[in-house]
Amino acid sequence: MGTMPARRPVERGRRKGPIKVASQEGFETMSRVPSLSSPFLLGFDEIERALDRVAKGADGYPPYNIERIARENNVPERLRITLAVAGFTRDQLDVTVEESQLVIRGRQQEDKARQYLHRGIAARQFQRTFVLADGMDVLGADLKNGLLSIDLARPEPERIVKTISITDSD
Repeated sequence: MGTMPARRPVERGRRKGPIKVASQEGFETMSRVPSLSSPFLLGFDEIERALDRVAKGADGYPPYNIERIARENNVPERLRITLAVAGFTRDQLDVTVEESQLVIRGRQQEDKARQYLHRGIAARQFQRTFVLADGMDVLGADLKNGLLSIDLARPEPERIVKTISITDSD
């Protein structure tokens, strides 16, 4: 008896060969379907608008990190946003909370007295916005070695169970 050739496993859901793309002719532009349009998500219109605002304002400058700092002793869990703001002084930076948004702005003035042979570091303005969940508390901001760190307290959600009485309407 001879040995049978090994069978390749069948990949389901994957199509082999080139993928055919329908041409644009005859197709109208589709309107954007809201991501929170499920009938089970009621009252999330404001969140959708906030997501749209964040998506429009994301240009990538300045770069930033967001880290979770675990609970220690009596200090609750926190979030820390760190922005790379090299060249900015404390007086050129503003950190504000506006309508549940954390807004960080940087403004630098051109130094007209300097004459550059090469200008690779631009004096530029920026605005970076983060949408805050209800109850988020901004604890403070610190500028050190060109890094602006902003600490936020993450609220501990209170678990509430409410029983709704059912009336008999016969």
